[in-house]
Amino acid sequence: MSRTVARALLLGALVVLVAAFFAFDLDRFTSLGALKEQQAAAEAWRAAHPWQAAGGFFALYVIVAAASLPGAAVLTLAAGALFGVVAGTILVSFASTIGATLAFLSVRVLLGESVQRRFGARLATINDGIRREGAFYLFTLRLVPVFPFFLVNLLMGLTPIGTATFAAVSQAGMLPATLVYVNAGTQLGRLERLGGILSPGVLLSFTALGLLPLVARRLVEAARRRAVYRPFAALRPPTFDHNLVVIGAGSAGLVAAYIAAAVKARVALVEKHRMGGDCLNTGCVPSKALLRSAALLADIRRAPRLGIRAASAEFDFADVMARVRQTIAAIAPHDSVERYTRLGVTCVQGSATITSPWTVDVTAEDGTRRTLTTTHIIVAAGARPFVPALPGLVEVTPLTSETVWGLTALPRRLVVLGGGPIGCELAQAFARFGARVTVVETATRLLAREDEACSTLLAQAFAEDGIDVRVGHTARRVEVVDGEKRLLVEHAGTTSAIPFDEILCAVGRVANTAGYGLEALGVPVTPSRTLEVNEVLETRFPNILACGDVAGRFQFTHTASHMAWFASVNALFGRFRRFRVDYRVVPRATFTDPEIARVGLNEQDARAEGVAYERTTYGLDRLDRAITDGATAGFVTVLTAPGTDRILGATIAGAHASELLTEFVTAMKHGLGLNAILGTIHTYPTMAEANKAVAGVWKRRTVTHGQHVVLTAFHAWRRGAGGVGGVLAALPALIRDRRPVEPRPPTGG
Repeated sequence: MSRTVARALLLGALVVLVAAFFAFDLDRFTSLGALKEQQAAAEAWRAAHPWQAAGGFFALYVIVAAASLPGAAVLTLAAGALFGVVAGTILVSFASTIGATLAFLSVRVLLGESVQRRFGARLATINDGIRREGAFYLFTLRLVPVFPFFLVNLLMGLTPIGTATFAAVSQAGMLPATLVYVNAGTQLGRLERLGGILSPGVLLSFTALGLLPLVARRLVEAARRRAVYRPFAALRPPTFDHNLVVIGAGSAGLVAAYIAAAVKARVALVEKHRMGGDCLNTGCVPSKALLRSAALLADIRRAPRLGIRAASAEFDFADVMARVRQTIAAIAPHDSVERYTRLGVTCVQGSATITSPWTVDVTAEDGTRRTLTTTHIIVAAGARPFVPALPGLVEVTPLTSETVWGLTALPRRLVVLGGGPIGCELAQAFARFGARVTVVETATRLLAREDEACSTLLAQAFAEDGIDVRVGHTARRVEVVDGEKRLLVEHAGTTSAIPFDEILCAVGRVANTAGYGLEALGVPVTPSRTLEVNEVLETRFPNILACGDVAGRFQFTHTASHMAWFASVNALFGRFRRFRVDYRVVPRATFTDPEIARVGLNEQDARAEGVAYERTTYGLDRLDRAITDGATAGFVTVLTAPGTDRILGATIAGAHASELLTEFVTAMKHGLGLNAILGTIHTYPTMAEANKAVAGVWKRRTVTHGQHVVLTAFHAWRRGAGGVGGVLAALPALIRDRRPVEPRPPTGG
């Protein structure tokens, strides 16, 4: 039997059951008045047939609870009146759990999959919470009678909580309230209405029950803390030298230390290499400096397109790399020891080892050691390039995004392993300097996490730059034959060799989770090889937090800085209030030419998550400023919730895409839609007008044929070419013809 047929049969059975319940006026038997009228007869029948009465009552209760029919409360009272406190509580406890579980499963079968497919993105936070602490949430709801039990059954059926967990927790959580109701049922003769159960004393009992899980949670957390810290209790110092010790002076560590110093906490910042971390020394800054020089060469070669008959440039690659180093030196004072010392941060040079939850040993280059004591520790150790275990690769000393900056001569032939953001940026830069570049990517296209249109646009640009793109190729091994280095790749069952002088690994980064003591403390690592932290960035030890690449699912400099604020504030003020990290609006950009920038969902993510959307696209070849600049390659694509202007995500491909994206980031962060962007004045002529233009395309698609008919009749009447009757005659079209004047954008989900 197919799932569709099963759903249809289940729905039909529920409809028949509910219809019969009301058609035969069975609800009259579930009222308090009817129960009191039939009490004597029911008790007599129960005395004569105890097992039949118990079985029939049990079955009736299961049906009422499973179909979410009214009367469960009255039946619970009846259990007390007919069977007494002990037997009545046992009957109702198990019958209500079985009925609740059947209702739970019915909703899951009928609606669970479709609800998650349609609203999965919006329910992501709730789903994560249910997976982590669903049992606790359910137990709380069961103990508080303000939440109708049948409603809890239905809503929980839409979440990922396990059936066994739901049944077990429901059994335990409903027991106290069941006992209260059954006990009240034994006094049925004195009850005039259901509200009589809720006397001040009973209400106070329910309030206590509602507070019980909250108190229990605090007690459990305290017990967990004691258990975690117990092996290290003897190492806890009586006093502390610092409020915070930050390990790692990259983007995350610098921001965390800055915030701590700004609020007058005593903070130490430990760094074993160079201040500024990867971003300043081997990442964002040097790569963008290199890309700028490469872009100038590309513009010179394209000079005829701008009316310049001939242009040329002479350069030495060593001079280019010298400029890269000068750029790093110019920015370095922003992240220097001197600056942070002036801010009040104690900067410590050396390798850090966490020896207890409150102590950090630092070993300097000369071997001297010092111990820092602190109430809290923030780990911001960053990440490093991943070098795959490819046979023969280590022997040829591959380049990475850390070591490539040591080059002083341009490689004649360069192989780039990886078609992601780092690989694509460096491949294009070296190609523009004159290297013969080959990109090898296992996936079927470049930038596989972006929409296919972005990959296609970039592939066209790479072809223009003379880059040999080998997508769908798997690297098998590196060999040296007669002094020539070769990479052997496999594609469609065929192996071929790619000769090279240098090979650059750009296949991802690995968090630095080891080497500074967390292994000895038993801090776990996630399957994605980052430190395991909770929603407030605490590790297994609540006073040891982590942020940035070492703990983040987004390995971006700006995300590391964003996380650092939460880590620092939670470490210093978490006793009073803790803040969950907000990952809802995270922008990203790949600084190729054209640039690829995105915030929120793109189409492939929306389809994968089952999120319904409408797509609106505006081509830059229609934008005046793009035409004047000769930068017409690219587009702006916005995904909106169907029928609204709410932005689900935006993807921009083209010149200055990373800058243009900011408007959509701001709009999404503050809940603004496309109407707000459309109503904002944009300077003419600028590339930013593309954002307003795409909003205009979306707006035009909201106008229907019916509206056009009415507007045409109205303006004809204003010209005297038609009467009021013409306008009135057009009104039915306004209601009837809702087809958009322009075709609706593609809809997914």
